[in-house]
Amino acid sequence: MASDHVVLRPDDEDVDAYRLLTALVVPRPIAWVSTISADGVGNLAPYSFFTVASADPPVVQVTSVGEKDTLRNARATGELTISLASEPLIDAVNATSAGVDPEVDEADRVGLAMAPSQVVAPPRVADSPASLECRLRTTVPVGGATLLLADVVAVTIDPAVLDGTHPRFDLLAPLARLGGTEWGLPGEVVTRDRPS
Repeated sequence: MASDHVVLRPDDEDVDAYRLLTALVVPRPIAWVSTISADGVGNLAPYSFFTVASADPPVVQVTSVGEKDTLRNARATGELTISLASEPLIDAVNATSAGVDPEVDEADRVGLAMAPSQVVAPPRVADSPASLECRLRTTVPVGGATLLLADVVAVTIDPAVLDGTHPRFDLLAPLARLGGTEWGLPGEVVTRDRPS
């Protein structure tokens, strides 16, 4: 059977691989990463290239496309905190994605309250329902990007989003990035038992 699908090759001059991949690999959770520079300046930035890399040990992965303040700060101090980007905070998450000078603390710039972390120095977003406190394990260069692999050393969760010890998706209300200027809002949750 013949296919009527369009074939695009990322190495073609007229194909924007970044725009294509970010529109197809969706939804992507957002790591709202807080770091502190070697000079003590706070930084807060959202990253949609984010996932769990390992559960044992607990390691998360954030990808920095280009050399950004978050990457420099994490390398300099070895610490970062990831706050969950939730639906009520969508405008603040978007506002902290603006490119500003390294001397500018994005949380201060947008009037966002921060709270102390328990184990690491970078603070968490006070109104976020959950955060992951991390220590940088390693960085891996991949072309013009850098993977940050970070050990999760503490998790902070608002008890209002828990069902026992389990965080509920509908209460977390996590945001997701889609293609272009599109964002994904929490949707309907369905369940399926795994086959044995």
